Amino acid sequence: MSVFSKSPKALLLAATLAAPMTIALPAQAVAQDNEDVTVYGEDGPDVEGIISARSGNQLQIMTDDGQPMTVAVDAETKVKAKGGFLGLGSSKLATDALITGLPVKVETIQAGGALLATEITMKNDDLKTAAMIHGGTNQRFTANENAINANAAATEALRGRVGDIDKYNVKGVTNVYFDTGRYNLSDDARTELCSAASQADAMDNALLLVVGYTDNTGSYEINQELSEKRAARVVNYLQQQCGWKPYRMLTPTGMAEADPTADNTTAEGRAQNRRVSVNILVSKSVDGI
Repeated sequence: MSVFSKSPKALLLAATLAAPMTIALPAQAVAQDNEDVTVYGEDGPDVEGIISARSGNQLQIMTDDGQPMTVAVDAETKVKAKGGFLGLGSSKLATDALITGLPVKVETIQAGGALLATEITMKNDDLKTAAMIHGGTNQRFTANENAINANAAATEALRGRVGDIDKYNVKGVTNVYFDTGRYNLSDDARTELCSAASQADAMDNALLLVVGYTDNTGSYEINQELSEKRAARVVNYLQQQCGWKPYRMLTPTGMAEADPTADNTTAEGRAQNRRVSVNILVSKSVDGI
């Protein structure tokens, strides 16, 4: 059992974590500001992944296996980056640091039937990158204001809100393949993904679009979920192991068994269709600049 000292607002938060992220906390339930309480909770799982959404003090983290997990933070949550503490004495700074697109590792306890973060760690470089995205600034262009303006379309894409392929030139495609019903990466796939990232990194203004697919084995619901898990696994590997920055990634997607590249009536064809495509894109508005 873990003991975690809490303010009254923290206790209320722990008790309401299971509610949807859009539901606000009732103000009348908050105890006296000067009261101190202690929350007792069992040790929870360690969670590692990328912050994919946030609502108030609740974070949604997309894990390495493509599963979304919701955890909460409060004034007692320690937020650290490699190289030093961030906002250890300031809950506001720690809260501001936990923004979408940031890879994190989270230690949790079970409190109020949900997960409460006791400690969150990240890399300094990842924090700087995510902060640039939230500020709407791409550091690569800060030396030249004209270059920033010329790449406005790319900046919007870096926020992951643009998905219209017609706005981009495709500079290269790398496919990695999966066994039936699986989304783990083979050694060959890992090598090919980092090779694709290196190829894209050598291009000015290049972005990556990751799309997952399945063969026609199984139901649509199963294949849709599986294709999304495959795409998420590839995205996490590109960012965490190949050094690809989150702000240079378009929103990934799963397409189930759509757009087969081979005949699904043969074993060889189905093997070709169980894939994730990593597309190297450059916005037409900046290509060649």
